[in-house]
Amino acid sequence: MIIMGIDPGFAITGYGVVKYEGNKFSVLDYGVITTEASLPLARRLLTVGEGLEELIKRHNPDAISIEELFFNKNTRTALNVGHGRGVALLTAAKSGKEVFEYTPLQVKQSVVGYGRAEKAQIQHMVKVILNLQATPKPDDAADALAVAICHGHSHKLGRIV
Repeated sequence: MIIMGIDPGFAITGYGVVKYEGNKFSVLDYGVITTEASLPLARRLLTVGEGLEELIKRHNPDAISIEELFFNKNTRTALNVGHGRGVALLTAAKSGKEVFEYTPLQVKQSVVGYGRAEKAQIQHMVKVILNLQATPKPDDAADALAVAICHGHSHKLGRIV
């Protein structure tokens, strides 16, 4: 099974594509889609959508997993990130692929085994699970890989939410 994980945003959207086969993960691709701060929000969201479309076409995943938002004290930032998440959901849905959503708590529990894990713990476990030489950078890409791993674990256990 090929799984694409997305850590949504409007300035930086992380993506990670993994193959999950025989209870083992292997990395196919990961990185970020970035947008220029000087562009209007609509243009930035279009850039995110077009980037995700191209990645979905290139990798043809069986499933797309997207992280849900956590509460952010800065409502303006939370709203803009929500716009980016909406674009990610729309683009994934338009692809015809199965789309799954996971909370940050679910991702942390699946990857680290502890729902309150720190970012460094998640990144370390992503490195270990994917048998990588170094921690994936930037953080948004590592987070997207964690979302993909979460789906692989959830799908295996029949706990698809």
